[in-house]
Amino acid sequence: MPTNRRIDVVLLAVAVVWGSSYLTAKTATDALPVPTVLFVRYAVAALACAAVLRRFGGAGGLTRDEKVQGSLLGLTQAAVLVLETYGVAHTSAGNAGLIISLTLVLTPVLHRVGLPARFFLAAGVCLAGVAVLVSGNGLRAPGAGDLLMLAAAVVRAGHMVLVGRVTAGRTLRPLHLTAVQCAVGAALFLLPAAPGLPALTRTGAVTWAQLLYLSLFCGLFAFIAQTWAVQRTSATRAGLLLGTEPVWALLVGTALGGERLTGLSVLGAALIVTGTYWGQSVERAHRGRAMAAARDATPRSARTGATQAS
Repeated sequence: MPTNRRIDVVLLAVAVVWGSSYLTAKTATDALPVPTVLFVRYAVAALACAAVLRRFGGAGGLTRDEKVQGSLLGLTQAAVLVLETYGVAHTSAGNAGLIISLTLVLTPVLHRVGLPARFFLAAGVCLAGVAVLVSGNGLRAPGAGDLLMLAAAVVRAGHMVLVGRVTAGRTLRPLHLTAVQCAVGAALFLLPAAPGLPALTRTGAVTWAQLLYLSLFCGLFAFIAQTWAVQRTSATRAGLLLGTEPVWALLVGTALGGERLTGLSVLGAALIVTGTYWGQSVERAHRGRAMAAARDATPRSARTGATQAS
């Protein structure tokens, strides 16, 4: 499988698990307080990271750069999750998945990339798809949960750009970086979660399964996969692929949450997928032209010297 295709598949897998996370998180927060859900989500992921590192981490511990950058990304990722989790606790899973899709429009804006107008037309198609999905599911006037999800979309876009910037030109191992992020999140939510921790002893198997899914798939796997993929592509392209998340949220809500799939819902999902892949192709072509122009602008003597040095 070509490298670009492999990266795309990984990012789409992240979109799938994150799309399913809204219904999972909403159900879990019906049984437990939000800080408790967040703490368990991070703590289990941190323990799993430690076990994987012990088995496959190789020689050497965390580097100073991994500790510093991982802590920074841990703070921004925790901000995203606290906004998302409180947001989905006060709105529907469908609303949450739809509103967070605005990340795909906000990411290139925050990234400050001079993209062609066609990219923004593609983003407009995605937004039109969100609008159709909203009308298909009868989205009510924005409430507190909806506004929290809007804030989460802004912070997540900033986090996506930050991941690309702090990992550029640095030798940062995704698993080690994720371990630091999970440890930071667990530390941040320990005290707020403390009053609700005794309730875990009375928590049923279904809720524990939801917590483990949020920790290991929506947390550990998604964090590692996102960091690995963004290191190998642009934040804008990653944002576009992750922009299919509301489609998966809709499908999971329909299949498992009892939400009704209408013709408008199908049309909205089709518009989002179409806009996502159109925008992806525009961004890829634009990035290729920019790289070619940079190579052409490099003095011949510099290119020759670099070739001889290698």
